[in-house]
Amino acid sequence: MLEELETLYQKSLQSLQQADSTAVLETWYRETLGRKGSVQLMTRQIGQIDPADRPAFGKRINQVKTELQAAYDGRLAELKMVELEASLAESALDVTLPGRPLPQGGLHIITQTLRETYRIFGDMGFQIYRSPDVETDAYNFELLNFPPHHPARDMQDTFYTSKPDVILRTHTSAGQIRAMREYYPEPVRVILPGMCYRNEQITTRSSIQFTQVEGLAVGKHISFADLKGTLTEFARRMFGAGRQTRFRASYFPFTEPSAEMDVSCFLCDGAGCPVCKQTGWLEILGCGMVHPTVLHNGGYDPEIYTGFAFGLGPERIAMLKYGIDDIRQFWNNDLRFLQQF
Repeated sequence: MLEELETLYQKSLQSLQQADSTAVLETWYRETLGRKGSVQLMTRQIGQIDPADRPAFGKRINQVKTELQAAYDGRLAELKMVELEASLAESALDVTLPGRPLPQGGLHIITQTLRETYRIFGDMGFQIYRSPDVETDAYNFELLNFPPHHPARDMQDTFYTSKPDVILRTHTSAGQIRAMREYYPEPVRVILPGMCYRNEQITTRSSIQFTQVEGLAVGKHISFADLKGTLTEFARRMFGAGRQTRFRASYFPFTEPSAEMDVSCFLCDGAGCPVCKQTGWLEILGCGMVHPTVLHNGGYDPEIYTGFAFGLGPERIAMLKYGIDDIRQFWNNDLRFLQQF
């Protein structure tokens, strides 16, 4: 029996070294050291051996099991390493290749227009002043010289809240009084950007909300010429040095005199086309000298101080500058539209 065990041991070692994969090695283990393997079956034959030879046989078969198990563990580790290296070679990753770039977002076209507006007026000494979106009727209307019967106060135009006289501001002009009362008695030179809210019919030119930039300058000896020079410089910086401007008389409760400012049409260069309605001009903002009543409500003596104010819509500026024909495009979140800018 010892000779038979030694023969089995040598054959098992030989077949173990010939195994060329972990799958073959698992089969070897099951057939050799498994519960029904050849070595385990010889253990069951110990009862057929002469009693005097049993101790030597039992000792040797345990040694065989231990040595075969150690040989199996070593061969298994070798084959796993070989298979791992083969797998890495087949699906090699070149770590020197550049990574896949992550898509980057961009600034919304209105944000771009606002920032360009900030830069232009910042170069002329204007500071940004933030005022609240939720205002009182007094700041939004009364202190800006809007009479009680003015149509802008109507429920069809203004969004009212559950609190009496608290509304969503209809224009950034509501921040004029706040700015004047904060700066008094120093001169004022600020722009007030932000969102405005009106209950208007949605068309290609209007919406229930829009951005606006209010401008305000208050000091001594400020004239309409200062207003024209400031806004003309803005138009030429925004639309090009050769752009022509004009002012038309208009009316706003908080300015007197008041005007609308136009720039020469970009498409026809003033010759007349459907975009400018054959006039050669495009309206971009409203403006005027601050009304004495508004100056007084802001804390300034209108006999000593004067000032000018203007209001422009970044959507309007962007539509004219880039040829956009529908204001609703700004709020549709359509990447095909936004990625053009």
